[in-house]
Amino acid sequence: MEHVELFFKSIFIDNMVFATFLGMCSYLAVSKKVSTAVGLGAAVIFVLAVTVPINWLLDHYILRRGALEWLGPEYADYDLSFMSFILFIATIATMVQLVELVVEKFSPSLYNSLGIFLPLIAVNCAILGGSLFMQSRDIATLGLAFNYGISSGIGWFLAILAIAAIREKIRYSNVPAPLRGLGITFIITGLMAIGFMSFGGMLTGDNDDSAEEQAEVSQVDKIKEQPAEPIADNTKEINE
Repeated sequence: MEHVELFFKSIFIDNMVFATFLGMCSYLAVSKKVSTAVGLGAAVIFVLAVTVPINWLLDHYILRRGALEWLGPEYADYDLSFMSFILFIATIATMVQLVELVVEKFSPSLYNSLGIFLPLIAVNCAILGGSLFMQSRDIATLGLAFNYGISSGIGWFLAILAIAAIREKIRYSNVPAPLRGLGITFIITGLMAIGFMSFGGMLTGDNDDSAEEQAEVSQVDKIKEQPAEPIADNTKEINE
């Protein structure tokens, strides 16, 4: 259940684009065609799925305070968390280089269409944000970290795929001249972000209802526990 909750929450509620607005440069630049958006989105999913678990291992066994205890008790007080950014970015850059080589080898047309934005995944704030969110939210296990990496990538993929499909169709619409281009794209992105905010009730609605039910039950129990007040004997007054 924890994996399912994290999966859907990372895609719909904590979406990288619509909730935190990370990776907007690639989101806006490569979303003119669905084909290029699919290629870049798949690359982002792969990089996040690999780098987040690797960075989880680095954080838990090297970087955080006491992580080096497995080397011996004399290393228990070491704190290398100041190196988080360096090691995280190094891991991301390595994976991006691997993706770039694979795409250039097997799909030269996609490689040319993505252009400079494929190697720029290495400095994409959405990729680094996935590892930093994993660290700040203190994800407990490697499996959850892998789940979070894939689901965050899928969320970013759905965002860029949706805006690319809309931008392809909107070319045939009569958009006012001042809003053409990035203007209407920002407006649509804002509306889509508001729409994704509605998914917040997926995981919170039932909890709120159960809390209200528990509060009502507790109030009923308190009323039952109160001693009953004695009924006044007014028979004497009636006889008089």
